[in-house]
Amino acid sequence: MKRSELTDFAVEEEGFKLKIRRGVNGLPVVNASRGSNPPFSNGDTLSPFPVAAAAPITAGAPATVVEDVGVAYIKSPMVGTFYRSASPESKPFAEIDTKVSESSVVCIIEAMKIMNEIQAETKGVILELLVENGQPVEYGQRLFKIKQG
Repeated sequence: MKRSELTDFAVEEEGFKLKIRRGVNGLPVVNASRGSNPPFSNGDTLSPFPVAAAAPITAGAPATVVEDVGVAYIKSPMVGTFYRSASPESKPFAEIDTKVSESSVVCIIEAMKIMNEIQAETKGVILELLVENGQPVEYGQRLFKIKQG
């Protein structure tokens, strides 16, 4: 969930419901139930963590994300498939320690058979690649971690 930045996931099948929600502190909060009989004696909560360790989720409260000062993320502006280079034979647009400017192309996202060049939109140095080549990405998903400057 952390890698794909999902905050909620729910599945329902033949009277079985499973709901996973990422807590404020990043630990998963898992709820499951089977019909009217909860599978465990502590209600309908399934978790590898003690119930008290799971952070309560308050509706409408923004998730707190602590980020380093001077660090930014290049995010996907669309849903599609992430590619690090223009073709399998080409060298990647951006590697770790690559210096980028606002107009530097850092990757391509294919959406509906159209190759969209994605620009850094900030000046800095690539610290981390957050997506594998050929992986599907969602709108707003973090693609690169960058040290601004």
